[in-house]
Amino acid sequence: MSKTIGILTAGGDSPGLNAAIRGVGKAALRSDMYVLGFRDGFRGLMENRFIPLDSHALRGILTIGGTILGTSRDKPHRMPVGNQRLDMTDVMVENYHRHHLDVLVCLGGGGTQKNAYRLAQKGLNIITLPKTIDNDVAMTDSTFGFDTALGIATAAIDRLHSTAHSHHRIIVVEIMGHNTGWLALGAGIAGGADVILIPEIPYDINIIAEAIRRRSRRGSRFSIVAVSEGAISKENAAAIEDSREKLAKTSDKEERKQAKAQIKAREAYQSGSTLRMVAQLEELTGLESRITILGHLQRGGTPSAADRLLASRLGTACVQLIEENKYGVMVAACGEGFEAVPLEEIIGKRKMVPLDHPWVKTARQVGTCLGD
Repeated sequence: MSKTIGILTAGGDSPGLNAAIRGVGKAALRSDMYVLGFRDGFRGLMENRFIPLDSHALRGILTIGGTILGTSRDKPHRMPVGNQRLDMTDVMVENYHRHHLDVLVCLGGGGTQKNAYRLAQKGLNIITLPKTIDNDVAMTDSTFGFDTALGIATAAIDRLHSTAHSHHRIIVVEIMGHNTGWLALGAGIAGGADVILIPEIPYDINIIAEAIRRRSRRGSRFSIVAVSEGAISKENAAAIEDSREKLAKTSDKEERKQAKAQIKAREAYQSGSTLRMVAQLEELTGLESRITILGHLQRGGTPSAADRLLASRLGTACVQLIEENKYGVMVAACGEGFEAVPLEEIIGKRKMVPLDHPWVKTARQVGTCLGD
């Protein structure tokens, strides 16, 4: 009997989502499967809003950014309904069975993997595909969306070089990446940034300032600083770690409350830290400083060839797993092939930049300051 596939895209939008939808859809149609697309992530599954993904719906979407299905960050177990957040997983299970789905394919990042796993624990057949510009999903070589965002961030740094050089300024460019430094590190190396700051390597502002002053003494009167949005100072990192250690060691309710409040306050202090850094660097170096925050610019536009290829590969591999009745897994990129990784091995994990990663070594060997 032919199978019926449900597919949704959840979390932040990312280049390559439509290519992945197309990959799953076209491969499924060639295997005489029926495909339904649920609108706006898990919310669409809960509200039973869907469209058939036939050959007409899939036509011409390979090169389009974003997702034709729409997306949301709503979680199955904490779904906003009116003024409340309710557990709507049972409703989603009911809609899954209403459409006689054989499998639900969920395209998303780390949060989507967790939410999909919750549905798998309810007995649903689930397969996920790893997408995020942050490249931080565990157990996969890469995520689709990353290559496009890397190219956009690199191009931005390229353009900032000329204005920084012309005005003898420090240009600080904030790059997305959540709590990992893949984007900032890759774009910083490719764009020739003089300083690269990532969450995995807490920085000392005085070391950064001295590196910039040293450039000035050598006649380079400008500097490009590529900063991951999650970059953190050594002082703040130490304070957060101290609070976490206290939280882990104590069972006293009041002490735990204080430790949690301290962590929350320190993490909140991180918001806007790039702006504070610009002011500090200007004061410490005597050079005029400016900031550019790329923000959601990095998530938009036409996906790169590499992302289209990766998304198409993983999408078609997904259908292969469906034909083999292999569920409860994420389709991970593994070299030029793929691997079906059990969801329980992925959830709660994040792929960080290893301190001995070749990109880190490359940055150091070309003289880039990493703030430590």
